[in-house]
Amino acid sequence: MNDPVLEALDERQREAATTLRGPVAVLAGAGTGKTRVITHRIAHGVDSGAYSPNRVMAVTFTAKAAGEMRGRLRALGIPGVAARTFHAAALAQLNFFWPTLTGDTMPSIVDNKVRLLAHAADSLGIEPDVATLRDVASGIEWRKVTLRSIDAYAAARPQGVGRLEAGRVADLQRAYEKLKDARRQLDFEDVLLACCGMLEAEPQVVMAVREQYRHFTVDEFQDVSPLQHRLLELWLGDRRDLCVVGDASQTIYSFAGADARFLLDFESRYEGAKVVRLERNHRSEGAILAVANALMRDRPGALVLAPARDDLPPAAEPPTVAAYEDDVAEARGVADRIRRLLDAGADPRQIAVLYRAHAQSAEIVKALADAGIPTSVLGGRRFFDIPEVRQAVMALRGAAVAPQDDDFLQSVRDVLRSLGLTGEPPQAGGALRDAWEARAALLRLAEEAPDGTTLRGFTDDLLARAKAQDEPALRTVTLATLHAAKGLEWDHVHLVGLAEGLLPIGYATTFEQIEEERRLAYVGITRAARTLSLSWSPGLRGRAPSRFLREIGTGTLRAVDGSASSEPRTRRGSSPTSTSAAQGAARRR
Repeated sequence: MNDPVLEALDERQREAATTLRGPVAVLAGAGTGKTRVITHRIAHGVDSGAYSPNRVMAVTFTAKAAGEMRGRLRALGIPGVAARTFHAAALAQLNFFWPTLTGDTMPSIVDNKVRLLAHAADSLGIEPDVATLRDVASGIEWRKVTLRSIDAYAAARPQGVGRLEAGRVADLQRAYEKLKDARRQLDFEDVLLACCGMLEAEPQVVMAVREQYRHFTVDEFQDVSPLQHRLLELWLGDRRDLCVVGDASQTIYSFAGADARFLLDFESRYEGAKVVRLERNHRSEGAILAVANALMRDRPGALVLAPARDDLPPAAEPPTVAAYEDDVAEARGVADRIRRLLDAGADPRQIAVLYRAHAQSAEIVKALADAGIPTSVLGGRRFFDIPEVRQAVMALRGAAVAPQDDDFLQSVRDVLRSLGLTGEPPQAGGALRDAWEARAALLRLAEEAPDGTTLRGFTDDLLARAKAQDEPALRTVTLATLHAAKGLEWDHVHLVGLAEGLLPIGYATTFEQIEEERRLAYVGITRAARTLSLSWSPGLRGRAPSRFLREIGTGTLRAVDGSASSEPRTRRGSSPTSTSAAQGAARRR
């Protein structure tokens, strides 16, 4: 094979990458290399002359994913491809055409729905609390992305929100829209709606857009909403050059309007569509994949994952499940397992603790801090917003102005040491350790900089990374919700809270909601590459073990004694218990 772009792909990946004309659906299971397929398919299309880079639009769901895709394409020698989110692409088109169509500037974008809703509530003489306003804002978003009117929304959600009955919620939404229009503003969802309206109403606009973009690729297609799908149809017109990539088993945003049927029904929607299934997982141990497959057994659209990696040494242990007496003991047990991993030489950046809801993190953060293990919470403060990082970047920029007698790396070390960076981290956790980790991450970036880098060039690069949200990985254990963990991977994953009421969460009562919780658990399991541990506790309310544990079964999970790894270290806590004792407690309560 002469094309180096294709040599890096396995057989199924190559099949997808060489099918350059659509419609094509790539059903890509977790860890099967979907981003690699997308970027190599585009690169192969350009290299072979089938595509012009500026005629390609690659649509992603986050700005970070779009940036990563552009970076991968540049590394393959393919600059100039429009890799954007739906919203970024729609906003760019509105900004370009709006002045010509209306003779005026674009409306501004609402920066805070809740604040605007509060003003709308004042106009109605009602005073809902902030939590209710947040829920109403979420309802507005769901209504718009599912293409519903306010009356249709009220009919679909007749239960109301908080203390507001459904009719009053509808009144508040109407007042919100009226106030927004009076202020000449659009909200986030309006950007897509306005772009759709413009394309539907203005033949010259839709002609220009379709002339510009000929080839479309959409990542995470299982998360497309009806509104996004409508916009895609308008971009595409009657053409068929569309490639979609997704995995129905990772549909975890149905509550926000995502509809996996667009992926599952793709073959029937587009006559003659080619479907390529990617089921060779390049990430995880076979034993971990067995757990994932057992959880999704016989689910519609589920792919059966098989390990592609035969170069891994034997796993340290098979996937395990442990029960603890309560949440404190569970957190302590997880901390102890992580301490053993670190003592054996594991990189903290390759360890994650995942949970269903942020509220579950408090005990885990405390237990890890007590064990002297630094952590960072995914979705917390961005790296470049950390005060110590901002202070260091300013100091480095100041130093870059003065003449430099020392070499670049020594200058960075001197500045960071003047701000408190020491050779070894503080032994205790908490704010001091967090500050040390942030400064140490900046030093690692300097150490990894290419030869010839100057202090000024380094600081310019830091500012560019901050703008692009290209954040370095701290040498910390990652804590994350299952939603935030999607698309990421770690060598060692600890999935906590596998109990009824937590996973599945208590308010999941319908079949569809329980299935969404199942997919969340699947996402968590498939983040793990080398080891996977699951755990649960009955807590204070006597929770039962999650139904998902029962459905996975003992054929793929090894039960371990939670009491063996939950002895207190430096913190208070209840006495440890064995797995069987915890299960007995759950049955008694």
